Amino acid sequence: MRRRPCEAVRPPRAPARLLSMALAALLSASLAGCASLLPRGSSEQPSGFDSFESAQRALEQVLPFRTTVAELAGLGFDPEGGRNVTRVPYPEVVTRLAPHPGVPLETLDEGVRACVAAQAQCRAYVFHLGGQTQRREGSFWLDFFNFKRTTAVAGWRFDGLVVVRGELVVFRNFGGEARIDRTERQVNPLGPLQRAGDAVGARILN
Repeated sequence: MRRRPCEAVRPPRAPARLLSMALAALLSASLAGCASLLPRGSSEQPSGFDSFESAQRALEQVLPFRTTVAELAGLGFDPEGGRNVTRVPYPEVVTRLAPHPGVPLETLDEGVRACVAAQAQCRAYVFHLGGQTQRREGSFWLDFFNFKRTTAVAGWRFDGLVVVRGELVVFRNFGGEARIDRTERQVNPLGPLQRAGDAVGARILN
């Protein structure tokens, strides 16, 4: 019986050990660059400042009963044309500046007293500035299959409060975080099945 042409040139099968070694070499090569495949992200609130300190120095140049609303924009705090600015209505302004009704009015800051006296003519602006980066760290495969995820978060956050009566600044203050440096860790024993397990558990409890 004559062999078919394709059978005459068919190469011998590669030994299983040789195939395993080739796959192991390929996996090792791919693991070398796995760290760069972890997700990264960033969030930024656009402003003219690159740090908490620079925003603080600028706000400290805003002088109560001297700086006008028109001059705020030149210092980097534009209440009308700026971005990431929240306008606070009068009732909430009083709640923020004088949270304790039992405190005598005369003991409050002069600018706060001026705002309370001006009532509806008093308004406040909160400027939200800052930037953050999120970088996933650790094992690529544990992260990829959702078993363990570690995220490093870094950046800064600045919240500047400016209170205005008419066209004149009467009070200013600030808060936030000058240095954001934290690590967020999440461990999922079920890996990629964790969400399904959580959903089933929630149904059972409900």
